[in-house]
Amino acid sequence: MLNCSNCDAQYSRWQGRCTECAKWGTIADDTGGTSTKSKKGGATAAPLVDLGKADVAPTARVSTKIPECDRVLSGGLVAGSVTLLAGEPGVGKSTLVAQLAASFASDKACAYYVSGEESQGQIAMRLKRLELEPKNIAFSNSVEIDRVIATAKKLKPALLIVDSIQTALPQGVDSTPGTPTSVRAATSQLISYAKASNVPVIIIGQVTKDGSVAGPKTLEHLVDTVLSLEGDRDSSYRILRAGKHRFGGTDEIGFFEMSGKGMTSIDNPSARFLEERTSTPGSVVTCLMEGTRPILVEIQALVEKSTFANPIRRTSGYDATRLQMLIAIINKRTKHNVGNQDVYVNVVGGIKIKEHAADLAVCAAIISSVTDKALSKEIAVFGELGLGGEVRSVPYLEKRVKEADRLGFKRPLSPKNIKQLSEFSL
Repeated sequence: MLNCSNCDAQYSRWQGRCTECAKWGTIADDTGGTSTKSKKGGATAAPLVDLGKADVAPTARVSTKIPECDRVLSGGLVAGSVTLLAGEPGVGKSTLVAQLAASFASDKACAYYVSGEESQGQIAMRLKRLELEPKNIAFSNSVEIDRVIATAKKLKPALLIVDSIQTALPQGVDSTPGTPTSVRAATSQLISYAKASNVPVIIIGQVTKDGSVAGPKTLEHLVDTVLSLEGDRDSSYRILRAGKHRFGGTDEIGFFEMSGKGMTSIDNPSARFLEERTSTPGSVVTCLMEGTRPILVEIQALVEKSTFANPIRRTSGYDATRLQMLIAIINKRTKHNVGNQDVYVNVVGGIKIKEHAADLAVCAAIISSVTDKALSKEIAVFGELGLGGEVRSVPYLEKRVKEADRLGFKRPLSPKNIKQLSEFSL
């Protein structure tokens, strides 16, 4: 394998110019070193460690003082860890890190906030709007990573925040900020600093049009934790989830409400999503699993006779392709025909349904709207549908039933008591 000595890009065969950093004559065989060679020319054996005798020290975590953040991070930020926070523009990334900076800042150690996108005045205005104490929060506009690290070594902060990694300019790399080479090199320097100083580092990353983290995929491999902040612009609710977490699981999510005072943790999202619900035709409550956390949400359906040759199918928070399949199942397996009618499906609260356990609830909402009959206030519906109209089991069924019972839905409609969609009646 051949490596570029400038940017560490790998190649299967030699070439004169590196296509990653555009340097000439930097590609060479990475096995050419003499430190791993024996006198006979062969490689020396790597040192081995018996894992059975290894000392396993408990991971030290520092609470963020934000309950939902601690839930996602399995208790808090780990000393010396590097966390990548990504999300759509305007979703609240800068607001969240401002709250984190304020929670880590103290008389003993400051929080070091580096921004290449905003000025000192903008950050100060945000802290004032969020009613956060700016004392002990050091700020810098520098985009040169070597200067940032030198300042951090002098300050010895409790937390280092870099907003964003796409504006960072690493040392010794002849490339503009935001390119894959610059992003990778800047992240590597920050990781080296974090591991050597034991200071947690949070990096804000931009996203592409499809919602994935911008930059090379190696960026996500390099860091310890990848967090994504999700939310609809038209909704005040935000979801924080971990796509990667070396110090804990990725099966927890955090719920927040975006307000004028920042990101407020929601400890009981089910009650919050259902607090304005009224029992009307087309309204059905289902239970979703976000990781291992059950969440009750309301699904609304509206069915109206179409005035067009091709009926309208519109969804908000639900997969439109999946809806087309469910409509076909309703037409084929029940006495209700909605093929020539407009169908609208909405998931209240800006939640996006990604699991098939809501199939039965969507069909129930459509049938309820067609018949203009409301479901009982004690009914919660969950189950996956097959093409034959059969209701299939879903994971974490007992957790869903327990959560529904806690919120007063004493009559769950699930694969335990309904086997076919044709059995559903109002």
